[in-house]
Amino acid sequence: MRRWMIGTTVALIAGAPALAALPTGAKAPPFEAPAYQAGKPFQFKLAEALKDGPVVLYFFPAAHTKGCNIEAHEFADAMDKFKAQGATVIGVTGGHVDELATFSSETAYCSGKFPVAADPTLSVSKSYDAIVSFGPAKFANRTSYVIAPDGEVLFSYTNLAPEQHISLSLDALTKWRSAHPK
Repeated sequence: MRRWMIGTTVALIAGAPALAALPTGAKAPPFEAPAYQAGKPFQFKLAEALKDGPVVLYFFPAAHTKGCNIEAHEFADAMDKFKAQGATVIGVTGGHVDELATFSSETAYCSGKFPVAADPTLSVSKSYDAIVSFGPAKFANRTSYVIAPDGEVLFSYTNLAPEQHISLSLDALTKWRSAHPK
């Protein structure tokens, strides 16, 4: 029932893109969250990831729902391109957090190529203004950020349709990288 509600909610509000609240040039809020990559748990720390280069941080409503499955699969398919730019990719959700270990390793989704983090209270999502409400229900909105190693937001994009998040994030990262060679 809950999965049906999340999928239906997302489908009902997917048509209208919205602007993410953290604009280009804003400082990305630091956070730590329990995460999984290839089914293995660890503590993701944004500050640590930024030491290695830019971070592509994307929020998604819930694991194992149609749009989120598509988005995770497309991020996994593009990981070689993100790695070529020196970027870390991390997905964050408050939905179906008990399924993230499996979701992170399944070939149809993340394929173990990047981590996904649990945000059960939506506190990280709120700090990035990546929340969508439908009546009393609240979910992580489908919002993508590209964050420079100094914590500056280089790009933000919010749209519940998953199709352009990967290409737009990669374009922003590639543009930044051309001005900041390794």
